Amino acid sequence: MKRFRVTSTVLLMLCIMYFITYLDRVNVSTAAAGFAKDFGLSKTEIGFVFSAFAYPYLLFQIIGGWVSDRFGAGKTLVGCGLIWALATILTGMSGGLLTMVIARLLLGFGEGATFPGATSMMSRWVPKEKRGFAQGITHSAARIGNAVAPLVVVAIMVNYGWRAAFYATGALSLVWVAVWALTFREHPKDHPRITQQELDSLPPPKPKAPKVAWAKLFKRMMPVTIVYFCYGWTLWLFLSWIPQYFLHNYDLNLKKSAVFASSVFLAGVIGDTLGGIVTDKILVKTGNLRRARSWMVSICMLLTLIVLIPLMFTHDLVISAMCLSAGFFFAEMTIGPMWAIPMDIAPEHAGTAAGMMNTGSALSAILSPVVGGFLIDRFGNWNLPFATSMALMALGVVLAFRMQPESRFDAGAEAGAPAAPVLSGKS
Repeated sequence: MKRFRVTSTVLLMLCIMYFITYLDRVNVSTAAAGFAKDFGLSKTEIGFVFSAFAYPYLLFQIIGGWVSDRFGAGKTLVGCGLIWALATILTGMSGGLLTMVIARLLLGFGEGATFPGATSMMSRWVPKEKRGFAQGITHSAARIGNAVAPLVVVAIMVNYGWRAAFYATGALSLVWVAVWALTFREHPKDHPRITQQELDSLPPPKPKAPKVAWAKLFKRMMPVTIVYFCYGWTLWLFLSWIPQYFLHNYDLNLKKSAVFASSVFLAGVIGDTLGGIVTDKILVKTGNLRRARSWMVSICMLLTLIVLIPLMFTHDLVISAMCLSAGFFFAEMTIGPMWAIPMDIAPEHAGTAAGMMNTGSALSAILSPVVGGFLIDRFGNWNLPFATSMALMALGVVLAFRMQPESRFDAGAEAGAPAAPVLSGKS
């Protein structure tokens, strides 16, 4: 029987973490059908509940990334897991708008460092030529969480009420924390089951992360952050409102709306996985990081914009579902190249750089659900929020060429000198 590689085990555990974190953060969009009625909330107030998660999530992106680089990503993820699990359980105990918002704020605090921390782990545990795949497959697991959440939450709500959905997902989070705490190792060389062959394929051990040249790194990552904001606006609009979109825009019942929402999110699962594979194949074939990352992101954003256009001119359920699924598919194809970029640009500060990039998505998570809810309340048009997504995708198409992943960050200069990608797994 073939032995399961330790590096694959680490990646699998990170995939499960991504799945659970998204299950915990998007379960609220389906459960809104229950708590909004109980608490008498408007669409704008529901949007505020959705976005409350993102305020501390934004704040702890960079902080969490720096803590992971400086003190250890594995331990950071244990602490984060305990906090987000508690927050999920407390959400189910909420008694109104205020307590619901407080629980969501705590969830954002707990999940803020997770993705930068995971990226910091990957910079040590994943060969360079497989970084796109690793980021694509972990985010694909997150989108499985998106796809599963409507079906799971509805099933629990129908039988036990909306509060039970949060108790169940919170308990699942605690199980992951326990397993991760018992099995993780910060550095590959410290794992008792790792082979020399696996170690040889990984980047060499790095000394303790040097001090961060904050202003210069922030300037270097700014174009990447803005592009990720453009993507994030669409992501959070989908995550927050797609279940409600089918429920209210087409007057479907709760179960049918969950099926349509899940079909859209499943398209994202395929997009994440394929995007990671494609970006790595382009890199191996051409040796050109600009083509593998920037060009691919720009093309996928353009395709997202194009396939969403029919939404503005139709009220057909099947056509809308197809457009939304295709839009989410192409948007998610950007994930593999985007999350590989912080490791390409600043491998010594991968967690911090990833946190800076994901700040863009966190900011969009604050704005997008509320703006979407406001537009629906104000104009009664469930398709109108997607017009903002198309405008921002158009901006991302242009700005993607400013990211320059081929230019390695150098703290001694405003931008690093161009460095050819190293395909041997060393960085």
